[in-house]
Amino acid sequence: MKRWLSNAEVSLGNHSDRLNAINIFPVADGDTGTNLYLTLRAASRAIADVDTADIGELLAIAGRAAMEDAKGNSGTLLSVFLTAMAEPLQGSTRLSAPLLATALHRAQLRSWSVLSDPVPGTMLSVLEEAARAAMDEEAAQSGDDSNVGLAATLRAVMNAALAAVVNTELQLDALTQARVVDAGGVGFLLVLDALRASALGEELQEELLDGLHGYDVQAPHIHSTMPRMEGVEVMCTIMLSPLDAATLRLQLDEVGDSVIMSAVNAVGEGYRWRVHVHTPDAGTAIDLLRTVGEPMNLTVTELSADGHETNEIISEIHEAHEV
Repeated sequence: MKRWLSNAEVSLGNHSDRLNAINIFPVADGDTGTNLYLTLRAASRAIADVDTADIGELLAIAGRAAMEDAKGNSGTLLSVFLTAMAEPLQGSTRLSAPLLATALHRAQLRSWSVLSDPVPGTMLSVLEEAARAAMDEEAAQSGDDSNVGLAATLRAVMNAALAAVVNTELQLDALTQARVVDAGGVGFLLVLDALRASALGEELQEELLDGLHGYDVQAPHIHSTMPRMEGVEVMCTIMLSPLDAATLRLQLDEVGDSVIMSAVNAVGEGYRWRVHVHTPDAGTAIDLLRTVGEPMNLTVTELSADGHETNEIISEIHEAHEV
């Protein structure tokens, strides 16, 4: 698990510029590669010195760290994937085909559920096909926990995930028109390849992304030619009861889109939640957050600013909305 996340961090770092270049959905802000890398880096560093043989416990720690420091849509979904995948692995000391299939299936269900409006043709579709491939493998169905069964399952997962990435271009009109595949889907494919390589003691596949539309080194930065998006991305962590969480989700759906809400961990009778929303008015979204709790680790990012956080906006909002 440590090797997996470390290798995935390196792989995402090496590919971040190209992922940014083809990032045009849900907004063309050119930061998917950076967001995935920074989120995965938080996960990897959180477990670097953790001493446990429980792979579920280890991944849960990584997932929570990623969730607390998640960046953007893609980073938030990646952190949800890690935390959900950890649940069926609790108490296990090694990965097997049946465990992998169950973990991917759990992650798929959780990832689709945290979004108010999940869209095919994204990282979600790649995860769905990867989970289906794992569940369909003979080793997973028969309970074969051998290394041979795990290897066959991981390779089936990679084949399905790669096909799903290629298919994203046909699932979203924006990608079809730009003739590129989904940046988040490609990033997730790299994470899965790092898992395959780490579990089997193999190398990352250097040729994995060859031929993907928009991914050639000489291809232009597609996102820079897209219309600029107005509005901001608001993210925070907040303590909420289940009822307040459901209410807040409905309210955020009314003032923005790309709403993601995922529970980080239980605290007393409530939960720490990671909240993400794109909205034309950050002040309104923050006011809604403050009606149910006190947002922590609050960030506001211009959607048209190539992912660079604007502290001036946050300062202005704090001044305008001081209690």
